[in-house]
Amino acid sequence: MKKLLEILVLSLLWCNISLANNFKVIDGDTIKLNGEKIRFSGIDAPESNYKGKEQICLINETVVRCGNLSKEFLIKTIGKNKVTCEIEKKPDKYKRKLGECFINNLSLSRILVRNGYAFDWPYYSKKKYAIDQDYAKDNKLGLWNMKFEFPWDFRKKN
Repeated sequence: MKKLLEILVLSLLWCNISLANNFKVIDGDTIKLNGEKIRFSGIDAPESNYKGKEQICLINETVVRCGNLSKEFLIKTIGKNKVTCEIEKKPDKYKRKLGECFINNLSLSRILVRNGYAFDWPYYSKKKYAIDQDYAKDNKLGLWNMKFEFPWDFRKKN
């Protein structure tokens, strides 16, 4: 299974390279569009590299790189679709642009949370994605089918 995951990761990363020059997926909740980094507001995805540490999850004691899993899901979801974003007026405390991004008028944030690859971050979302998160949790989708730590808890510990 580990080998299969590695092949999947490499093939999805190759797909990322083939996307338009002005677009790149950075991680499960951040993209770069037209040279600008945009952090999806109101959600949080597992960390693929936070202060040199990678967030992991467990499926039946098998280690899963859940930060990369969220990123791969976002890459696959976007595919070759055009991404548009609505940018908020105020950046976050790290001066990053915040926004909600869409493909075919569908919110990428909502898709990520509803499929269990990101979490509603109530501190910032005011529970905008709570119903989607409940759906993913009830149906054990994505990360809800694993042992995981919320990204905000992972960052506090590290």
